[in-house]
Amino acid sequence: MPPIDEQARLAALRRYRILDTAPEEAFDDLTLLASYICGTPMALITLIDEERQWFKSQRGLGNLRETERSVAFCTHAITQADILEVPDTREDDRFRQNPFVTGQPHIRFYAGAPLITPDGHALGTLCVIDTEPRRLSPDQRRALDALRHQAQAQLELRRRLDDLRQALAERDKAEAEQAALITELRASLDKVDKLTALMPYTSTCEMNIVVPAEPASIPRVSQGVKQLLEGKGWDEEQIMPVELALDEAMANAIRHGCRNDPTKQVQCIVTTDARGEVVIAVRDPGPGFEPSTVPNPLEGENMFKGSGRGVFLINQLMDEVGFADGGREVQMKKRRS
Repeated sequence: MPPIDEQARLAALRRYRILDTAPEEAFDDLTLLASYICGTPMALITLIDEERQWFKSQRGLGNLRETERSVAFCTHAITQADILEVPDTREDDRFRQNPFVTGQPHIRFYAGAPLITPDGHALGTLCVIDTEPRRLSPDQRRALDALRHQAQAQLELRRRLDDLRQALAERDKAEAEQAALITELRASLDKVDKLTALMPYTSTCEMNIVVPAEPASIPRVSQGVKQLLEGKGWDEEQIMPVELALDEAMANAIRHGCRNDPTKQVQCIVTTDARGEVVIAVRDPGPGFEPSTVPNPLEGENMFKGSGRGVFLINQLMDEVGFADGGREVQMKKRRS
């Protein structure tokens, strides 16, 4: 990784307008997954400012929200492109005198994956921490790297949504556009959709919505599905992988199927049955693709490419995943535990 241009890095961080914002489920879900997969009691999403390390999300550190940059492990992690792993902090000259090593929480192990913007600036890390010396397994390293990419995608999605909100606030016709959108969404509920015929394993249609192909539509759809599952007795831990898979499927449909064209539409149908299964279908009007040609992002040189990560993540999160209509529709099934 080339030497850091600190002023350019800080300017990039400010463009994301994320410092000192409230906790958000999308980031909390990722630290939960990182902690669970890597088997560590602590996991953080950090952002490095001029003089401090601020936590967008953290597990295992109580109410701590930031530290001085001078004692931050992540300051070292952002200087490299790969994961920084410290098996035993007491044997590393950089960290053995760190107050978080000599005192609470007595850090002994650290692994941090830098969060890098599309233009190459490392803003912070997704990291996992333990109080015992250890090493990540190869699978855990690959999983942490995959979660790092999801954190980067969430940062980009959040920035674009924030840019969109600011632009709409400056436009006098925002209210008229909102009214038109509501009318369009209501009209979509009256449509007889052909997707129901493509899902013979479902029984009751709970939700059928068509939204504009823009990132701002994703939270509305995922929130509706979350409320639906909560009403059927699903708990937060069971809902989380469904939300993550739905967000990824919607993002893929918008980005690849609709080419980020807000004049196009993405459809989401949710069905359930008496056994507690939920089936979600996401459909876009794009050219489609051949699922069998999607590369495994954990194999060989594919780890250095961006393609295939969305399909891989959806397959890991859901019990069954299938594609129909030439790849224009993804069908995902999840059984309640």
